[in-house]
Amino acid sequence: MSRSQKVDWLRLIRAENVGPTTFRSLLNHYGSASAALQALPEMARRGGGQRALRIPTQAEAEAEYDRTLAAGARIVALGEEDFPPRLRDIPTAPPIVAVRGGADVLRRPAVAIVGSRNASIPGLKMAERIARGLGDRGYVAVSGLARGIDAAAHRASLDTGTVAVVAGGIDHLYPEEHATLRDEILEKGGAIVSEMPFGWVPRAQDFPRRNRIVSGMSLGVVVVEATAKSGTLHTVRFALEQGRDVFAVPGSPLDPRAEGTNRLIRDGARLVTSAADVAEELEPLRARVPDAFSWSDGLSDPDEDGADPDQVDDAVRALVLSALGPVPTAVDDIVLHTGLKSRVVSIALVELTLAGRLERHSNQLVSLLR
Repeated sequence: MSRSQKVDWLRLIRAENVGPTTFRSLLNHYGSASAALQALPEMARRGGGQRALRIPTQAEAEAEYDRTLAAGARIVALGEEDFPPRLRDIPTAPPIVAVRGGADVLRRPAVAIVGSRNASIPGLKMAERIARGLGDRGYVAVSGLARGIDAAAHRASLDTGTVAVVAGGIDHLYPEEHATLRDEILEKGGAIVSEMPFGWVPRAQDFPRRNRIVSGMSLGVVVVEATAKSGTLHTVRFALEQGRDVFAVPGSPLDPRAEGTNRLIRDGARLVTSAADVAEELEPLRARVPDAFSWSDGLSDPDEDGADPDQVDDAVRALVLSALGPVPTAVDDIVLHTGLKSRVVSIALVELTLAGRLERHSNQLVSLLR
């Protein structure tokens, strides 16, 4: 993909109210980011937007591109060879990621190892043992560069391959104490990955968003220590939605840090105590490399003619709005309820999203904000 195309992609994904799902819909409808950018203001107005949509200028996107390169990173687009192959298959795959480090490590089979920031010594040792054992079997360890279990998994797999997915910009390190670990990951051929803008300081809501990439890059997720309300459980939820295997290391019923993992096992996660346990389950999946990405995958309906946004008139919008409410509703249910073609419903939902009136949830669920 050319520089100018990537700059257009940056402008589109950084535009206000445009997330990965809306980005895909726009590219499917218009064929290019450049054409979609031209359509954004009018689509937001049709959806009921009360003010002008914030769209980065060409100069702003160019600046982000250049700053990323100057920081020793590169911009990788969905569908390019260096884009992690299993990540591109999830419905909410980021269209653009910034990557520092090796490309090979991103294409190898990977396992996510996640858990408590306030980990116990036995928990840290278990994370190290599993990460090291999986590395010896050819797996890359993926985690979030956080304190505790994440850091232990990264350190144990430095020599065999590890990827850190960060919640801030590619230039922003959190926590700052992990600067040495980050440098070691890069020196050993590992990689740092971020979908956020250059210079972005992570907020609380950015960490769960980051976790879908951690699980999406991986064949499975291993949880080592998690409290009942741990943010780690967001990664488990994403993994299940993405069809990934979930493994949990059991812990003492007396330790609150094991409450979440023990509950996962009770609810059906595979109990594991070694890398061999994990590898045994994942080995049949290891050789299944996803096919090359195509924008038509899951984006268009071959039984329908392409819908033009001009076909979505006020009556159609009113019908779609009547099917929406504050409770998340499946897009397929909206199609059935309204009797409209799925492409027409998709355009109406994009308009509402751009207007800031619609919230998108996982599993193709949407709800009305106002």
